[in-house]
This record gives sequence, C-alpha cells and structure tokens, in this order.
Amino acid sequence: MNLQESLVQIVGEHALKTKEPMMRHTTFRIGGPADYFVMPGSIMEIQKIAALCRDNQIPYVIIGNGSNLLVGDRGYRGVVIALDRNYSEYQTEPDGRIRAQSGILLSSLAGAALQQHLGGLEFASGIPGTLGGAVTMNAGAYGGEMKDVLESALVMTQEGELLSLSNEALELGYRSSIVMKEQYIVLEAVLRLTPGDPEKIAETMRELNRRRKEKQPLEYPSAGSTFKRPEGYFAGKLIQDAGLAGYRVGDAAVSEKHCGFVINLGNATAAQVQRLIQEIQEKVWKDSGVMLEPEVKMIGE
Repeated sequence: MNLQESLVQIVGEHALKTKEPMMRHTTFRIGGPADYFVMPGSIMEIQKIAALCRDNQIPYVIIGNGSNLLVGDRGYRGVVIALDRNYSEYQTEPDGRIRAQSGILLSSLAGAALQQHLGGLEFASGIPGTLGGAVTMNAGAYGGEMKDVLESALVMTQEGELLSLSNEALELGYRSSIVMKEQYIVLEAVLRLTPGDPEKIAETMRELNRRRKEKQPLEYPSAGSTFKRPEGYFAGKLIQDAGLAGYRVGDAAVSEKHCGFVINLGNATAAQVQRLIQEIQEKVWKDSGVMLEPEVKMIGE
C-alpha cells in the first residue's frame, strides 16, 4: 500500500488533498504545493498519520490557520497535517471552563465565551490563529496572553505519547512554551474564564478590534507581526527609525501603517519575503545594534 492509500485509509478521501497549493492555507497567501495535505478529525487519526510518517521517514508538519507561517515557493515535500475546521469542536462547562480542540479559531472561541457570558478572552477575539498555535507560542495582544486563561493542554510528543500538561508545566513565556521547545503537538486545551457582563465583554472586543483595524495593515495578506519584540524595544519602531517604512522587495513590503508587519502587496513570493526579512535585519542591526528575530515560522522549499 502506498502513502496516499494509507492516508485515505486513515482519514478518508474527503480529508486528503494531493499537490495542494499552500497559498490557500496561509494568511500570507504565499506558498507552493504540499505533496499531501490531510485534515484529520480525531486524536486517533492524528496519532496514526504521525506514526505512518515516522515509520516511513516521511517529513510532516502541523499547521492551524497558517497565520504565522511562510511556506516556500516550491512547496512542502511530505505531509501537511492541518488541524483546522475538521478538528474544532468545543464544550463549555458550568464552572467557567471551556474545553476545545486545537483547530478552533481564537475568534470563534472568543465568540463562544461571549455567548456564555465569560470574560478573559477578549484580547484574542481579533487574532487570526487557532487555539493550538496560540498555546504553542503563548499568543497575546493588548495586555492579555494565553497563559492568563489557560488551565491545561493535552499534547502529543514526537513519539506519539499523549501528555496532559498544567499551565505551569507548559512553561509559557513571551512567544514561547515547552510545546515549542520540545516540538509537541497541541491537541486540546482547557481554558478557565471569568463570568462577566456580556455587554461589557462585547464592548471590549469591539474596542480592541477597532484599535487593531486602525493600527494594523489588515487590508493586506501578512503573517501578523514579523519579528519578536526585542527586550527594551519595539520591532516596528526600530524598523521605522531605520527608514524602512514602505521598503519593498518585489511585492513583499514593509507596511507603512505598521512597520512591524511585512505585507504581500499582491504577488509576493516566499523568496522575496525572506530576502526582505534579511535586509530588515541587516539594516536595523547596522542602525541600532539590535538583531531582530523573526516570529514567522518558515517551512518548505
């Protein structure tokens, strides 16, 4: 049995695509074809796909909404496991907890919390990623971050073992976690939220989304903040001070609205984005002595 037949046996034909353009699955709208693109719907399916790839030494990568991802122009040789709409169920519990699969969008989860009159996730309502990615990198915005609301997470190790990790065991820091360090895969998470006035929760969400729209170049495809915040500085300010607002390599450009964002003006390639990132790093280093570290994950060829 070949790889394609084995994958179909695990997830069914409806949940497998071959030679799938990755530009359809990243917020950058960039990326060549993945050999295999699978959309599992259960933990068992995820375990079986990962085991199949490990046993046959086939590269594989986990993605969510592709909101922090740059895929190479020649695509990805191997299996892309997409934890998104096929793996996005949640349930609310009477004590303020929400248990959710990692493929659910943060915006959907924030909406579900609002319906249950639960506060604490307002900061996440405009973040375009999934819960799994948010746990992995301890996503945050406007003074809130995942570690404030995360009680525990179920993860899978590289060997396929399932571990339930508490907030403390997840070692959540600025854009970091034990998940990232050990290359675990987030399968589920439990959030503990606070009962609140739904009108106030909704108003906070509207205000944060208004500020996001006002300050970020949401009208262009991007992967969000391109660089991590250097200690004691703001990446966008350093890039602006280096005179790089609007600077372009092909259709990849530094946003004039917010210099911390590299945007796709229409037909940017991954190579152009990578070159632009490198040129930004070199210019900022020369200008201020600060080496910017990319926040965007890069995969593929």
